[in-house]
Amino acid sequence: MNNEEVITLGGGCFWCLEAPYQELEGVLNVTSGYMGGKVKDPTYREVTYGRTGHAEVVQITFNPAVISPEKIFEVFWTIHDPTTLNRQGNDVGTQYRSVIFYHNEDQAELARRFIDSLNSSDVYENPIVTEVVPAAEFYPAEDYHQDYYLNNPSQPYCSFIVKPKVDKVRTVFQDLIKK
Repeated sequence: MNNEEVITLGGGCFWCLEAPYQELEGVLNVTSGYMGGKVKDPTYREVTYGRTGHAEVVQITFNPAVISPEKIFEVFWTIHDPTTLNRQGNDVGTQYRSVIFYHNEDQAELARRFIDSLNSSDVYENPIVTEVVPAAEFYPAEDYHQDYYLNNPSQPYCSFIVKPKVDKVRTVFQDLIKK
């Protein structure tokens, strides 16, 4: 059995996704980066100004024998608002879009089933706008973006925006937290 699977997710600032996923047992690696644009080797400055078409994403490598793809998606729906188009809080632009870049057809099918189920269950007041698209070339973000919350927990953005997401994951997904 293959003990590694990769999925790439965008849901606002990559720091806001990276930190919660780093908490989870079975998540082997989380790399912040860019995907889905038209510019080769984009920089943070280019992506931030919306000039490349890329989304800020995290590429997650996980062991599906320890944490299922379903759990990866459950966390995703919990830590961002998939109903706001090109926006998460004060972060506005296509680089902050809600997107699932799937790496295999099982991931795509699972993502679409989740979206259909969530839309029909009225969990959210508005319909989900999350894109489900094939993975494209992944560009890791600059080194200072990696492990950002772990390295900068008292930075104001981390204190007020990232930490509540980490705390929510620790509360809602207690059984998945690394020991």
